[in-house]
Amino acid sequence: MKTKLLLFLCRILCGTAQVLHEDLSISGCSDYDGEFVYTLDGEELVYADFKKEIIVDAQPPFVGHISYPAGAYDSAKVQQQQCRQNLRFLRKVTKDLPLKQGFQSSGLSQTSCFSSVPPSNVVVYNRDEVDLGEQNTLICHVSGFYPAPVNVSWTRNGEKVSGRINVPLPNSDGTFTQISRLPFVPQLGDIYSCSVEHPALPEVQTKIWDVEKSQPGVGPAVLCGLSVVVGLLGMATGTYFFIKGKKLQVIGGS
Repeated sequence: MKTKLLLFLCRILCGTAQVLHEDLSISGCSDYDGEFVYTLDGEELVYADFKKEIIVDAQPPFVGHISYPAGAYDSAKVQQQQCRQNLRFLRKVTKDLPLKQGFQSSGLSQTSCFSSVPPSNVVVYNRDEVDLGEQNTLICHVSGFYPAPVNVSWTRNGEKVSGRINVPLPNSDGTFTQISRLPFVPQLGDIYSCSVEHPALPEVQTKIWDVEKSQPGVGPAVLCGLSVVVGLLGMATGTYFFIKGKKLQVIGGS
């Protein structure tokens, strides 16, 4: 069986002695997939969809969006061709070495470059405040695994539903992070699950998220907290002047 390898051809870090921002461009390929992604400070900005043959803006609608040059997708395709040439050469040199399934730690600093590492963290959370009947997004955040990618699947009340998964992003320790998003409309009693598969996992890892009730906004709580603080300050100020007035009255009387 041929080894499934992922090659990363380009890692660009921009900064000065005092780093303000870090951007990262990744181009990679495997037997069955290709990747091109550009990130800034760990956030995915744009990526190439090689099935639809387009560059996708991955940022949410409420933030400012970057522009990318014309021909960006064609450039990503050229990098894919170069990646597969390098992949064939690497296979020839390594003679299709299989991936080792054993590992010593959750990172790659103490393991060989062919060791598999299972995800160290899988979390499911809602992007926005939950309001019943209002459009929202569930996020399944998978991190600390090697090699990439992971396979992520969703269910709603036991039925399979389709989400979108981004390309794997490298962490500083050599492992990867991958995020899957599921648009949904929360209804009371609904149960969602995110299941993660990876070669280093002995079995599928599943996280559950359910709709219990509509979550209140933080505005009333903040307003209430401010009112309490203002009230306490008013009481303290009033007490201070009351005591001071009593002392002045005693002094004047004497």
